[in-house]
Amino acid sequence: MRRLWLLDPGHGIDTAGKRSPLWDDGRQLEEWEFNRAIVRRILALCRAGDVAAVDIVHDEVDVPLGERVQRAHTIADASNLPCVYLSIHANAGGGTGWEVWTSRGQTGSDALASVFARHATAYMPDMVVRCDYSDGDPDKESSFYVLRRTRMDALLVELAFMDRLDPDCRALMSEAGRDHFAAMTYNAIAEIEEG
Repeated sequence: MRRLWLLDPGHGIDTAGKRSPLWDDGRQLEEWEFNRAIVRRILALCRAGDVAAVDIVHDEVDVPLGERVQRAHTIADASNLPCVYLSIHANAGGGTGWEVWTSRGQTGSDALASVFARHATAYMPDMVVRCDYSDGDPDKESSFYVLRRTRMDALLVELAFMDRLDPDCRALMSEAGRDHFAAMTYNAIAEIEEG
């Protein structure tokens, strides 16, 4: 079934604290820049693969969560396609690996999240894929605003931890790593589109 993918590069240049430590080589990841770089790559892959996708945040500054959801609803209301909200992030908090989040309870988002988790496992054999199988599927569940307030299937992916240098932040900062994260995400989207 053809869908319209609403891509949200979470956080903005002015969002406090959303950056890696300053590493010994002088580099530092800023999440707003990383998220937007990944969304641009995913959009290019979607265009090449004839998958309908739009960036709902064209601003560098932080767009409030309510505005992000409203933009998604406005686009969905004008579309003839079912929509999926996909929020892209880099994680923090002392862990390692990749995660996918959905709203609480069993929804259509859970099946989509399972496809993303399968692709993460296949594409990142050297990185942890952090799952919660307590309800039978790999997604983690939360009441994140964008997950519970959207009127469509909604996912939030944390591609790796920006506060852990190896292997996470090193991959987040490299062009090859960014290409890899984008390809992995796009291939999950493409499989869902083919299904």
